[in-house]
Amino acid sequence: MTKSELALEIIERLRKEYPLAGCTLDYDEAWKLLVSVRLAAQCTDARVNIVVEELFKKYPDVESLSSADIEDIERIVKPCGLGRSKARDISACMKMLKQQYDGKVPDDFELLLKLPGVGRKSANLIMGDVFNKPAIVTDTHCIRLVNRMGLVDGIKEPKKVEMALWKLIPPEEGSDFCHRLVYHGREICTARTKPYCEKCCINDICCKNGVEPV
Repeated sequence: MTKSELALEIIERLRKEYPLAGCTLDYDEAWKLLVSVRLAAQCTDARVNIVVEELFKKYPDVESLSSADIEDIERIVKPCGLGRSKARDISACMKMLKQQYDGKVPDDFELLLKLPGVGRKSANLIMGDVFNKPAIVTDTHCIRLVNRMGLVDGIKEPKKVEMALWKLIPPEEGSDFCHRLVYHGREICTARTKPYCEKCCINDICCKNGVEPV
């Protein structure tokens, strides 16, 4: 089985296992997802979803959040960790959206990367989930799992993993595939415990169990 064939088989099996998998950050507007994904760095999505309730209630739009005192943003988002740097990035990002994009999130990958606090992972998430465009989100689950599965060979750098996956994953499948990796990484192919390989839907084709793609 080639890596491309392996990728397609994994995509199909994960689709059956997690048919409704999607972004686990709660949002109803693009700018809110931008804020939440910045807060999610080194923090669980579940905690972020709780914290942003107060933030979005007090600052319900880009304009109000762009005008907020950074100290108040920091106070609210502190439970997510790295409160000071996250608050600075959120404030600067909202100001840039207001001043350059009329409060709208741009649907261009390179423009997203120019926003404060937005890296490739965040930009891909926005492109895929908000704008339904091809995207590959290389978070920690993605990087861990695709290495274990044999889709990439010992690559840990997010951008390099992303570039390798673009060659294997059909563009229209990328976003959903990465969301399903998150679900699979939390439930089965875990990081902090021994993976539950006996429960895994790709157990018989996984590189971790000695099946090497050609």
